Amino acid sequence: MLDNFNDWLTEYVPVILKAVIIIVAGYLLTKLLVKVLYRILDKTRLDHTAVTFILSVLKVFLYFIVAITALSAVGINVTSLITALGAAALTAGLALQDSLSNVASGIIILSNKPFVAGDIIEFEGIKGRVENIKIFYTTLHTLDNKLVTIPNSRLTANNVVNSTMVENRRVDLKYSISYDDDITKVKGLLYSLIATVDKILKNPEPAVYVGEHLDSGIEIIVQVWVNTDDYYDVYYYMQENVKRVFDENGVTIPYPHLVLKNEKDK
Repeated sequence: MLDNFNDWLTEYVPVILKAVIIIVAGYLLTKLLVKVLYRILDKTRLDHTAVTFILSVLKVFLYFIVAITALSAVGINVTSLITALGAAALTAGLALQDSLSNVASGIIILSNKPFVAGDIIEFEGIKGRVENIKIFYTTLHTLDNKLVTIPNSRLTANNVVNSTMVENRRVDLKYSISYDDDITKVKGLLYSLIATVDKILKNPEPAVYVGEHLDSGIEIIVQVWVNTDDYYDVYYYMQENVKRVFDENGVTIPYPHLVLKNEKDK
């Protein structure tokens, strides 16, 4: 019996030690490689969330290689195991293709930065500030205080308007005046009002144009430039005070109206 035990030790202990050495060495090399890659990626434009995710996936993959190598070292046929795992991975990939698409899109957003947390974006009629960007989804905090969760794959597949990436924005305003009003007078009133608003930039210069000749009046277009953060303050100020200035100076704002006639009046 002792001879059998000695034979067992002679046959299997070297194999087990070999597997243990592979596991320990693989573990240490994986940690070292991940640490080095983290330092490299941390110096790039990649977001911390994307870096963490990439390294987590890489770590799992490397540990899998180490485990397969160790099993092969002890004489286990890993070919069938790899085939089975490959089939399982393919099945899981097909079942989770939407989630994987969101992951890929999340990495694209975090690396290319078409928008970042804090930016105001508009997407499919939803407008709000980016609360956070995760691997699977992005959360918007809308201007009326709602949280909207959007899958990342939709954000990369459709047009997204970023309102805060640039320093300045143009505020476009349109007003209607009567055909009886003096266009030169109206433009002068608008320029005078614009001059009183400190948040409107002097360069580029504000502009007031005559737009279309409408059925009920003449369209006046006002274009002013502001710092991005001042956009809504200037927009709402102008909307309120243009009406006030027009009223004070007898400028008519026409509106569609319907005249009804009685059949007896014909």
